[in-house]
Amino acid sequence: MDLAKIHSSAHIDFYSVNTETELKLTVVESGISAGFPSPADDFLDNSIDLNKALIKNPNATFYGRVKGDSMKDVGIHHGDLLIIDKSLEPQDGKIAVCYIDGEFLVKKIKIEKDCCWLIAANENYLPIKVTSENEFIIWGIVVHVIKNF
Repeated sequence: MDLAKIHSSAHIDFYSVNTETELKLTVVESGISAGFPSPADDFLDNSIDLNKALIKNPNATFYGRVKGDSMKDVGIHHGDLLIIDKSLEPQDGKIAVCYIDGEFLVKKIKIEKDCCWLIAANENYLPIKVTSENEFIIWGIVVHVIKNF
């Protein structure tokens, strides 16, 4: 996948999405055995286009490459590729890419009556309380994580 970088920060690199290409990959819809091979593996003929499967709003979707370990306890690690949808409404408990005081961060959002908290998924990071004094925007909601093994 060739990604066109559009912005880089200390915690995440952003890339544009190109959904004009189609790449059909074989998919095993019946599941993949972690034990013995299935005789049905010789008869795979279903395919999936990851653009269509993972990107619902192409004009509002971006990729972000994670830098750091603040979200490791929810399975988001350094080098993982996030699919971020800017058209989705922020909701309490969602994982979001947020812009706060000049920095982009990936955090779980906790929305309260008069403030918002940005919560890491790593005990080494303290929650960040967002108040009216901060320059803050929830830039987009993370909808998928593509692992970097």
